[in-house]
Amino acid sequence: MKIIIPMAGMGKRMRPHTLTIPKPLIPIAGKSIVQRLVEDLIKVIAKPVDEIAFIIGDFGKDVENSLLSIAESLQTHGRIYYQNEPLGTAHAVWCAKPSLEGEVVVAFADTLFKTERITINDADSIIWVKTVDNPSQFGVVKVTEQLIITDFIEKPSVPISNLAIIGIYYFKNGKHLLEELEYLIQHDIKVKGEYQLTDALQNMKNKGYVLKASPIDEWFDCGNKEATLLTNKRILELSSPDELIMPQAKIVNSVIIPPCFVGIDTIIENSVIGPYVSVGKGTIVKNCIVQNSIIQRYSSIENLLLNESIVGNNSDILGKFKNLNVGDYNTLTL
Repeated sequence: MKIIIPMAGMGKRMRPHTLTIPKPLIPIAGKSIVQRLVEDLIKVIAKPVDEIAFIIGDFGKDVENSLLSIAESLQTHGRIYYQNEPLGTAHAVWCAKPSLEGEVVVAFADTLFKTERITINDADSIIWVKTVDNPSQFGVVKVTEQLIITDFIEKPSVPISNLAIIGIYYFKNGKHLLEELEYLIQHDIKVKGEYQLTDALQNMKNKGYVLKASPIDEWFDCGNKEATLLTNKRILELSSPDELIMPQAKIVNSVIIPPCFVGIDTIIENSVIGPYVSVGKGTIVKNCIVQNSIIQRYSSIENLLLNESIVGNNSDILGKFKNLNVGDYNTLTL
C-alpha cells in the first residue's frame, strides 16, 4: 500500500502563515495537518504502508526533511515529488507516477477526517464522501443503493446529490488511474485550464471499473483561519486528555481550561489558557488570557488578551498593560 499526498498549493487563504511554510505543516492540536492526515489514514486503512509520497512545490529542504521525518516516524519510506506548475488535481497526482502501482490511497493534504475503519477490498476504487447541507459548493457523486457511483458532478446548481467528495481516494491498482491521467495530459483535456481528477475517475467508470462511495463520520476543513480554528477546537474535543498537556511543559501560577494542547518545553506563567487553545513547542506565554487560538512553536507572547487568533512560529509579541484612574460616568476605548 502506498499513500500519495498532493500538497503543492500556495495556501493563499491562510496567509500570512503560508508565506514561510506550506499550509499542511500548520499545527492542529499539536500536530501538523499532514501528520494528522497520514496517521489517521494508516489507522483506518489497517494495512501495511510501504511508502508515503509527498507532492510539493519549491518549499525548501527544511520542509522536505520535515515530511520525510513524518514518514520515518510511522515506520515507512518517504518520497518527495514536485509539481512545479499549478495545473490541477489530476496533474498533481500524475507528478507521482512512479508510485502509482499496486494499492494506492490519494489524499489531498488539507483534508482531515474522523471515521471508523474503511472497507477497501470490494471495488476498483473507493471515494470517501460526506453528506453536506450545501452541495453547490463541492464536487459530488450520484450513487446507487449499494453506493456504486453512477456520476460525478462539480458544484451542482440544482440539488442532484448531497454526497460531497472530501479528497481521499483508494485505488486497488494505481496503474489504472495512471492510464487515465496520462490520457488527460496527452490529449490536453482541461477544465478552466486545469487537469481534473474527476475526469480521470469518470473515464474509469465509463470503462467498467467499479467505483464506490464510502461515507465518513466527520470532515474538517483547514482552508482559512476561521475554519482552521474550528478544526483545532474539534480535534481538541476528540483528543484524549493525556495527549494534550506535555509533562515537559512548565505551568506557573496559571489556569488551563480544557481542552488545550500545551507542547514540550513551553512556559505558561501568570496566565489563563483555554478553552480550545494549542500552544506549540518551546513557546512562552506570560501574563495573558488566551481562548480559541493557535500559538505555534518557539514564540513568545506577553501581556495580551487573545481570542480567535493564530500566532506563527518564532514570533515575539509584547503587549502593554495600562494603569488607570477613572472616575464615574466615563466611556473609554483603549
